[in-house]
Amino acid sequence: MKNKILIPFALAGLCLSGASQAALIDRGGGLIYDDVLDVTWLQDANYARTSGYDADGKMNWSAANTWAANLSYGGYDDWRLTDVSPVNGSSFNYNYSTDGTTDIGYNITSQNSEMAYMFHENLGNKSYFDTSGNSQAGYGVTNMDLFINLESYVYWSAVEYAPNTNGAWAFYTYGGRQVGYYKNSEIYSWAVRSGDVTVSAVPLPGAVWLMASGLLGLAGLRKKTVTLGA
Repeated sequence: MKNKILIPFALAGLCLSGASQAALIDRGGGLIYDDVLDVTWLQDANYARTSGYDADGKMNWSAANTWAANLSYGGYDDWRLTDVSPVNGSSFNYNYSTDGTTDIGYNITSQNSEMAYMFHENLGNKSYFDTSGNSQAGYGVTNMDLFINLESYVYWSAVEYAPNTNGAWAFYTYGGRQVGYYKNSEIYSWAVRSGDVTVSAVPLPGAVWLMASGLLGLAGLRKKTVTLGA
């Protein structure tokens, strides 16, 4: 009886352990879920080019927003460009820093900047400067992890740059810097959507499914035994 109780808890612990360690989860079909930001990314970071929508994937801010808003992929049509909100959670700090404490500069690891968080925390890439302001080796796009076509250049966000409405927030992937960028510039875009994709569409591995089925059978047997003994 004791073993029957311990097995389900052991399996549950295994599942929870795996989930807690993974910030990026491959949902298949070119969709990657970030369980920290609670957003789903296109696996292809330059899908505008790959899909044939644009010759090289570089678009001005207005065109990039239009592309994302009209994108239909994986059964979803609520795609957008990445979001940016103040690192301190209240108002944007337009001062420059290299330690990630302001909204302009390097080493921003706040979850309030989806692109900066992806670059530094999920992918483990380095900024051109370290947090003390010293240049460092190995900066830029050195790791793509589950993704493809992450260009070493500049990417748009969906958010306008308030000090100058001719600009919008952007992120330099070749140096790890967040900054305002003129809207008429042609740079890259990465489509993302809020929330997870339908988990039920993702099949369980065979071994896990068989084990889960067996445990359900044991649970049913135990329930029957308890009921009969009541």
